[in-house]
Parts: sequence; C-alpha cells; structure tokens
Amino acid sequence: MDVSIKEAIENVQKTFHDFKALNDEAQKKQGDVLLAMAVDKANAAVSESEAKLRGLFEKLEAKVNLAGLGGALGTSEENKARAEHRKGFSNYFRKGAEAGLKTLEIQASLSSGSDADGGFTVPYELDTNITRIMAKYCSMRAIATVRTIGASNYKKIVNLAGNQSGWVGETDSRPNTNTPQLSELDFPAMTLYSNPAATQDMLDDSMIDVESWLADEVGIDFGEKEGLAFISGNGVKQPRGLLAYPVVANASYTWGSVGYIPSGAAGALQSSPNQVDCLLDLIHAVKRGYRQNASFLMNTTTLGAIRKAKTTYGDYLYTPTIVPDVPATFFGYPIFEDDNMPSIAANSYSIAFGDFAQGYVIVDRLGARVIRDAFTNKPYVQFYTTKRVGGGIQKFEAIKLLKFATS
Repeated sequence: MDVSIKEAIENVQKTFHDFKALNDEAQKKQGDVLLAMAVDKANAAVSESEAKLRGLFEKLEAKVNLAGLGGALGTSEENKARAEHRKGFSNYFRKGAEAGLKTLEIQASLSSGSDADGGFTVPYELDTNITRIMAKYCSMRAIATVRTIGASNYKKIVNLAGNQSGWVGETDSRPNTNTPQLSELDFPAMTLYSNPAATQDMLDDSMIDVESWLADEVGIDFGEKEGLAFISGNGVKQPRGLLAYPVVANASYTWGSVGYIPSGAAGALQSSPNQVDCLLDLIHAVKRGYRQNASFLMNTTTLGAIRKAKTTYGDYLYTPTIVPDVPATFFGYPIFEDDNMPSIAANSYSIAFGDFAQGYVIVDRLGARVIRDAFTNKPYVQFYTTKRVGGGIQKFEAIKLLKFATS
C-alpha cells in the first residue's frame, strides 16, 4: 500500500521521538546491551523513515517535471530544434538511423559538429534526466559548484598572496605593492563511460520508454562512479577528490592543503568534557564568510553516531526535516549524506564541513554522447555512453575536516 506524504512526515517525527526516548534511557543505564541494541535499531529507523520521505518527494518532483516538458517543447525556435533532434535521436536509438542526426544536433545547439569523442549527443531532456539521477547518487552535486563548459578543461587563476593594499595619508607617497603570487588551477574534464545493453525486441517495443531506461542505467552508474571520485579520486583520468589533497592540522594550514581538527579520541568523539566540543571547533575553524553557507558532509554510519549527541543541557543537536529539498541539520547547519565518506575509525577523516560551493568545483562538459553498437555482442545492442566530468578543490580555506584522533 502506498504511503502518503503526510503519513511519511508523521513517521519521521515518530521514529525520531522514539529514538530520543530510547537514547536518553540508554545514557542513564550504561552497559545495558539490549537497550543499546534497541537504540541502534531506532537510530536506523530514523534514517529509513527520512529516506522514504525523500523518495516520495523525488517521485512527486519527477511527475511535476514530466508534466512540464510537454508544453515546453515547440514554444521557441530552439525548443522546436530540440524536438526535431529528439525524434532523430529516437530513430537512431531504436533503429540505428544516423541520417541527418549530426545536423539536428547543431541546430539544437548541442554540438559544434567537431566533437572528437564520437557518437551522438543525447537530447537535452535525456541529458537533464541523466544528470538528475546522477545527483541522487552523488551528494557533492547538491553542494559543490557545477560548471558546464564547452572546452576540454576549466582553468582558474588564484592569487596566493591575496590582493596587496594598505592605508596612506592624503599627501603620503604610495609605495609599490608586492608582486602577486599567481597560480593556475586546472580542472580537466575526464571521460566517464557506461555500456548498457538491450535486445532489439525491447527497442522495437513502442510501449517501452527506452530513453528513460537509458537514463536510469547510465545515471545510476555515472552517479556512483563520480560520487566516489569527488571524495577520494586521485586526479589521474578522474576528478581529484576532496580527501585526495594534503591534509594538515588546521593550526599549520597553508594554501594547497586541507586543514583538520582532531576529535580528541582515536576513532571516536571525545567523551569529556563534552563530545560535541570538537564539532564546534570544526565549525569555527571555517572563516565566518564561509560559515554562512556551510554544511556537513558524512556517511550514514557517522550520521547515526552524531545523531546521539546532546548539549550539556540535554538538548539534541540533530533536527530531522520534513520539508522537500531541505536536509536535516546539526548545530543548525545542513547535513548531506554521502556513503563515499569514510566511516569513523582511528585517524579517519569522516566529517567534512564548510562552504562546498566555494570550495569544490565540478566540471561538466556539455552533453552526454552515445554510440550505438549492434554488432559486437549479438543479439544485444550496446549503447556506449560517455560523459566528460572533472572536479577538484578551488578554495582550500573554505573546507575543513574532522580527524578522529587525539591530535
């Protein structure tokens, strides 16, 4: 039986209430194994209820978006060209008909006609759908800056010394400022690929929405692969991840590295004087200008651990959300879950905090591309799909990490 959004909201509120009651009791009865197990079960129930509510909101959003597509096409010359391209691509997708498709790409502003990647650019709506599905499996897309480029890479100049300036009197001489220390950041778009297969019977079936099938197959695969790369990718033939840069104690922070704050205990939050002190230190390690739009990033297991944290007055710092597209908060800051972040262990960097929109940039080259292959793996038709994606840190001071260690 389908659950309504109202019922899902009430379930989130109930599971969190039950969790708090059990956790309060467990903290009074230290060492009660059965009670501790009940707390863990209730904690997991909170995560499950929140996930179900998010899923309902996503289904509702997808229906709204789908309803809006019909009226959007054909209302302008560009949309008419996109509609014609979509028809041409559907013929290519189902039957392998390539005639005129490259011209339709150019008319729809999806290609310059000189792309070296090969294949054909997918329709605008399909590309948007692939990206939407990718975002469900890649939290970094929701919090980082995403730039769409037409070239093979994105370059940015930064001044390592900052802008040189000073104060002078009305008649004082103006001394020369120091020479700026400029550095170029380069974020190349790497090739991400997937190769789903279908039978010709499936493609011939007009009742099957093959474009949605491709979006699901490719979007999930791409989202999982790039999500891992944005956290731990080494930068070789893939984006450079958040945790792949040099990490130093925040007191020794220099540009080009990421500063960390210790939790005070190996593989845990410090139990005294207050286990949330290190999280407060993490928040305030980020400069005020970056705290205004800051958020937490951690995996589900870590979230379960900090959900138990309370102030010295017994107030819970975690607040679940029942509003679409508004995440739960901790200390009033949004929490984004990403299973690619490491779980809590000795010396792990399991929590990141900061303004990820300022700190990390994701580079998308316009348009996923498809090559239809009906010969390599008969009787299956394969769709070799590629998307050019890059990423890396662009402002190191905007993001800090919590290291689960004594120092």
